[in-house]
Amino acid sequence: MNKKSLAVIKKKYEMGENIIQHFKQHPSDQNSLAMILISYDLQSGSYVKQAKNKPRYIQQYTTAIAKTITQLGVRCKSILEVGVGEATTLANVVQKLPQLPDKIYGFDISWSRVRYAVEYLKKKQLKNALVFTSDLFNAPLADNSIDIVYTSHSIEPNGGREKAALESLLRITKKYLLLLEPAFELANKEAQQRMKEHGYVKNLYQTAQDLGLNIVEHRLFEISGNPLNPTGLIIIKKDVQKYKRVSNPLVCPITKTPLRLRNGAYFSSKSLLVYPIIDQVPCLLTDNAIIASHYGKKIKV
Repeated sequence: MNKKSLAVIKKKYEMGENIIQHFKQHPSDQNSLAMILISYDLQSGSYVKQAKNKPRYIQQYTTAIAKTITQLGVRCKSILEVGVGEATTLANVVQKLPQLPDKIYGFDISWSRVRYAVEYLKKKQLKNALVFTSDLFNAPLADNSIDIVYTSHSIEPNGGREKAALESLLRITKKYLLLLEPAFELANKEAQQRMKEHGYVKNLYQTAQDLGLNIVEHRLFEISGNPLNPTGLIIIKKDVQKYKRVSNPLVCPITKTPLRLRNGAYFSSKSLLVYPIIDQVPCLLTDNAIIASHYGKKIKV
């Protein structure tokens, strides 16, 4: 992918083309992470605009999510939205919880969307929130490190990768995993056909069952923005076990060794990999890793 082709793709997006469909050689092809990244990055800013133009829907949707989390009856000291986008959902959800979580996290594959998220969280005065780039299959978070993990149509474009997505998310979840994703099994035929054409996930509930997960609830969510893409809710409870408290959940996405903020970047002294922070956005995708065996050392020549 070169600069010229990205410029061409941007023009096609501005003309209203579906970028993921533009990339596909065949309608049944899986959506690649590259397709998803480019498509989502070009959309950056649209969710903040939507939050301004449709405040009632945002309030209804986030109120319903916050209510669902509250009814779980657990102390939520840490929360993570996977596929945080521009944080328009995350910021409004956490502010509606009975008690603000001590630590608030969110990640997205698109740098541009996370950059919008940084500003949106500032506007909402959520100083204890950290958002960064990552993909859901290589989350830079320690095992059993986040009390409540939830998604909001972020697994959606990853049809065919349901098992890998669930395993990745369950790994980092400590108490509950909430999936607000296309309800393929509960949708009508027209909606199902559209989901197939777009390469959306279709078997999340069945996959969770096949993995033997503890499914607490599965139903249509009460608030949905598109009748042809109805939102379903799946709540999965993590098996009750005693885990040691993780004070710093950030880890190297490649080696899963601890990351520490040092000299303006995130560094793992065990993997000797460093991840940059670009304009307030920590870049924690595996492709962002820089080999730096002497990082932080005083170098004399």
